Amino acid sequence: MTGARGRRFGVFAECLLTGVWIAVAALPLVTVPAALAAGAAHLRRHLAHEGGGWREFVTDWRAAARRGWLVGLTGWAALALLWADLVVVRSGTLPGGAAVGVVGVLTMVLLVVAGVRGAVAWRPGASWRELLAGAVRRTVRDPAGSLALVCGLAVVAVSGWFVAPLAAPAVGVLAAAGVAVERRG
Repeated sequence: MTGARGRRFGVFAECLLTGVWIAVAALPLVTVPAALAAGAAHLRRHLAHEGGGWREFVTDWRAAARRGWLVGLTGWAALALLWADLVVVRSGTLPGGAAVGVVGVLTMVLLVVAGVRGAVAWRPGASWRELLAGAVRRTVRDPAGSLALVCGLAVVAVSGWFVAPLAAPAVGVLAAAGVAVERRG
C-alpha cells in the first residue's frame, strides 16, 4: 500500500504497537500516567516524522515516572474512594442514593478523562500538578474532546471484555485519541 491509505494504516499500526508498550509499562498500575505520557510522546514524534522507538519510549517513561507514580497512586486512591461510595450507594441505605450514584459515576469518568488528558499533555520536565490542573480545566471546557476520550475508554473496555488481549493495543488508540484531542484544542 502506498499513498495516503498506506500512511494512515501505518499510523494505526503504530498506535497498536504503542498500546502494547503502554500496557507493559503500566503493569505496576501506579505507572499508568507515566506509560500514557510516554506513549503519547512517542505518537507525537511518529506523527512529526521524527525518530523514535522503544528506547525513546523507555526514556520518556522513566522521566514521566519520576513524579508520575505519585499521580498514579493518588488516582487509584481516588478511584477506590469513589468505588467505596458507590458500594454504599448501591446498598440502598442512603437517602437519595440514586442521585449520589449518578454523581459518583460521572465524577469517576471525569477523573479518568482528566488523568488521560494530563498524561497526554506531558512533556519532559513538566510539572504533573500543572498538567493535571490544566487537564481538569480542559475536561470541563471541552466537552466534545472529553466525550471523544470517554469513547476511547469505552473502546478499551469493550475490547478487553470481548477478547482480553485486545485491550493492550486498544490503549494505543486511546493515547492517539488523547493526542488528537489535545492537538485540536
